Order: sequence, then C-alpha cells, then structure tokens
Amino acid sequence: MRMANRRLFFSFLYLFALIFIGLLDSCTDTSAKSKWGITDPVLASENRDSINKIRKEINAVGKAKLLNAVFTDEAKLKGFNGVVLIAQRGQVIYEKAFGYSNFKKKDSLKLNSVFQLSSSSKTLTAAAIMLLAEQGKLKLTDSIQQYLPNFPYHHITIKMLLTHRSGLSNYVYDCEPYCQKPNMYNGCAFNNKSMLDILIINKPKIYCLPNKKFEYCNTNYALLPLIIEKVTGMDFAAYMQKNIFQPLGMKDTWVHDPKTDSTRKNLTVGHNASGSLEKVVFADDVVGDKGIYSTAEDMFKWDQALYTEKLLKKETIEQCFTGYSNEHKGKRNYGYGWRMIDNGNGNKIVYHNGWWHGYNSEFFRRLNDQTSIIILSNRDNRMAYQIKDVLPILTSSTEAFDIGGGD
Repeated sequence: MRMANRRLFFSFLYLFALIFIGLLDSCTDTSAKSKWGITDPVLASENRDSINKIRKEINAVGKAKLLNAVFTDEAKLKGFNGVVLIAQRGQVIYEKAFGYSNFKKKDSLKLNSVFQLSSSSKTLTAAAIMLLAEQGKLKLTDSIQQYLPNFPYHHITIKMLLTHRSGLSNYVYDCEPYCQKPNMYNGCAFNNKSMLDILIINKPKIYCLPNKKFEYCNTNYALLPLIIEKVTGMDFAAYMQKNIFQPLGMKDTWVHDPKTDSTRKNLTVGHNASGSLEKVVFADDVVGDKGIYSTAEDMFKWDQALYTEKLLKKETIEQCFTGYSNEHKGKRNYGYGWRMIDNGNGNKIVYHNGWWHGYNSEFFRRLNDQTSIIILSNRDNRMAYQIKDVLPILTSSTEAFDIGGGD
C-alpha cells in the first residue's frame, strides 16, 4: 500500500512538472514570437544577436542621425511633405513622416499614411504579368490581339508593352479631346476600357513602329490590366489584391476605386506645389500605369520580397531587372516595370519614380548592398527625387546618380 501511494505521488509530481514546464515554454514562446516572429527562445536570441550585428556593421544609428538632418532640412527649407523609409540589408535604419495628410485640416502624416504611388505602380503591374507568365497563362511574345481582338495596332507584343517599346502614343494626351466632360466618356468615368474604346475608334497616330526604340508611354501599362482581366476573368483590383498584395502582407495597399477610396483609413490627399488640394481630373480612373495606393511600410514589404521567391521566381526577377533597350549605349535602361542604372561594376540600381496630381514617389533599390529608399509625398515637390544628399550617407562610393524626375 505504501509503495502504491509513493508511485501515485511521484506520478502526480511528474505530471505537475510537465504542466509547469509547458506553461513556462508557452510564455517564453509567446514573448519571443511577438518580438521576433519565431517561437524558439534560443532562435529568438540568435536572431536578435544577428540583427544587432547587422545594424552595427551598417552603422544604422549613425546613418539615421545624418539622414534625419537631411530630411528635416528638406521639410523646413524646401517644403518636403511626405513619409520616408530607408533600409539596408533588410534593416530599416530611418523612417519618419513630415507634414500633413490634408493641409486644410492640418492632420499630421503618419508612418502608415497611404499615398498614390503614381508611376511606381508599374513595378507591381509588371509583377502581375510576370506571375501569369510563370503560371503559363500567357506568354510575353503573345500579340495584343490575342487578348484584345479589336486592338487596332498590330505586331505589338506583351513584352513591348512591359518595356515601353510598342511605339504607341500616350493616351493622356490622345484621349482627353474625346471626353464630353472632364474625366467622362459616353456618360461614364473615363477608365481603361474607355481608353481602349477610343484607341479602337479613333486610332491615334503612333510614335514609331513597334520595337524600334524605347519610348516611355503610359498607354502600355494602361493596356496591361485589360489583358490581366481577360486572362484571369477577374477585375484588375481584385486580382492584385488576391495574388499580389495579400500574399506579400501589404494590408494597406489597393488599386484605386473612386467608389471606395474615400472610406479607406489613413488615405492622404494630393496637393499642388503651392499646397492647394488637387481636384479629380482627367484619367484619374485609369490604373496600371498608376492608381495603386500604398504606404512606405507596405512598399518595403514589396522591396524585401524581391530578394526572395515569395512571389516570383529568382529567374523571373532577374528578367525584370534586365535592360531591353540597347539602341544607344549607356548605363541607363528599362526592364519589365523597372528603370535601371548599371555602370558595369556590379552596382546595379533598379528604381521607379512617379508623379500624378500632387503625388510624388521614389522607389529606389541598390542591389549589391540591399539599399532601399522609399519616399512618398502628397505635395508636388521634385525634392522627392533628389537623393544626392542621401546616397553618400548610405555608401562609401563617391559616385552620385541623377535619377531624374517623376513619370
């Protein structure tokens, strides 16, 4: 009887110990997971040490101080109004908001404020096309008529749209004369389908023959959403949400919708250079070439995904970062949705600027040291593109790049 009681006692003691250790591990795991995204406390410690090592190696604290001085000066003396996020090797070293979301309301911008990406949207539109190509649902060599049968210009392929080699003229200038009212065509808002209708009916003159030369043109990227819709049977906005934004965790990113934009949280409004509100004008409802809204932090998620195969395969990403216009020698080129500067020394830069009705965007990526500069502004100011004072802080190289203005 005594032996049985002893066995029962030790059995309860062992069970209690297991429960206690389990609870202790659970508490430890929850804390580690919330901070580092992993559950093993040993791995959490190793990850923390690794992050600290990287931040020390890139001198994150020192660079942050210098960057803050630059952007504080830009805001005070040059009127910069927007959000900045700068990172190296996957580590955000500087992130700050300057100015107002709406100048009339004087509501301060926040780190999660949402901006129109303007032409930086092209990087995401191109990604959608490349994803469909990976899946075998289209080929870049396919003609436009394969998806838009009544398209009046022949011998143009999807690849030519992606690389701005179609020779098409810019709808922004061609289509407005056919709108009965500002941003209205045939009684409806002027959008991608309206643009296609005008091209079919009126056949604006082309700039040049297909694939003859690079000619940056928003018509190319306004046609791509129509092809995506034809291939998938989905609305472009819904497709992007399900297949691009959601998989990348871009929770504050969406394609423009005039019916729902105003209900979105943290949405900014665009201002002209003098600080007055921009009004809804012609072509606001055309998307793909622009029209994607996002935050600096969501764009950083997109930036980081391009170092992985989370969305696109490595070889696909390399295709996007390859230049396809080589008629003229030089270090500048255009890939699939990306401008690039390549000096031939393994220091390739891929980027895209944007401008549209009071919004400026700068999405800059230097690949060799994983430097990322994301600048989103809702007051028209070319300072958003002027990063010549920023680059020396982020590199030991004395070479400065002029990346020009918005598109």
